[in-house]
Amino acid sequence: MPQTMTIEEKLFISNRACALWDAGDMEGYERLTKTIPMPPYLAKVMKEKVGVDYLLNSGWNLSEAEAEFGSDWLSR
Repeated sequence: MPQTMTIEEKLFISNRACALWDAGDMEGYERLTKTIPMPPYLAKVMKEKVGVDYLLNSGWNLSEAEAEFGSDWLSR
């Protein structure tokens, strides 16, 4: 089972991402924010609305969705 990220880890990454935003580094901001796990409910909606291929190719961290729905959730 994937390891979930603590709230402290998420806040640390968010603070670093905000610093990148403030510095005008939008690419760095986007890259870093995608390391924070997407909430499972949002991943489920995204799967339904934009499809599996988008989720697989987007670079989003889907570890919490995998932990909640199972490792094969994207193929079901």
